[in-house]
Amino acid sequence: MPRVVLLHGFTQTSVSWRPVVERLGPDVDVVAPDLPGHGTAGAVRLDLAGTAARVADVGGPATYVGYSMGGRVALRLALDRPDLVTGLVLVGATAGIDDAAERAARREADEALARRIEADGVEPFLERWLAQPLFAGLTPASDDLAARRANTAEGLAASLRLSGTGTMDPPWWDELGRVDAPTTIVVGERDAKFRTLGRRLAAGIGPTARLVVVAGAGHACHLEVPGSVAAVISPGT
Repeated sequence: MPRVVLLHGFTQTSVSWRPVVERLGPDVDVVAPDLPGHGTAGAVRLDLAGTAARVADVGGPATYVGYSMGGRVALRLALDRPDLVTGLVLVGATAGIDDAAERAARREADEALARRIEADGVEPFLERWLAQPLFAGLTPASDDLAARRANTAEGLAASLRLSGTGTMDPPWWDELGRVDAPTTIVVGERDAKFRTLGRRLAAGIGPTARLVVVAGAGHACHLEVPGSVAAVISPGT
């Protein structure tokens, strides 16, 4: 039975993957761990490399699927433990910010956001987070939203500080040629920024990579159109 490891995005938990898991069907061995700072791993503090190592221990040989923050973890795992990655699916992901000043600015912005989460609490932050144009058209399922609300402010703040895009310093674009697993880059049709990043990821990885654009979807395309993303992960579902 093929194994698929699903890695969620920031503020999410393993629960967020339920609509995709339901469409993958019973013939797929699904592992969906909570990442550091989230869900059952809310008290865990690890950076992207440490998270990738933790996930590798849990997932073993598998196809690794990561969305946004989870995509950063999956990409790091593919670079550090290629022996375990039989396939790679990156949803709304990037290999980092090129400009050093922009990376520093991103870290400063994430630090400010982390402090705001700690000061205001999870629910007010989630309302603002989900109201961003990036998530226009997304209505989280009730169980997904409840699991997000159960996260702690401390955990989410630590995740921003340790695993935000600005922490990819230097960025990983020059490493992409070392990814040798069959790779699918998935982006939403309405997510212009990540369509551009997706094309760059596919070009950097090379002939083993392909780009899939999910029609009518935004950044969180696995939540908006779970059937399309499940079909990419396991063709024929």
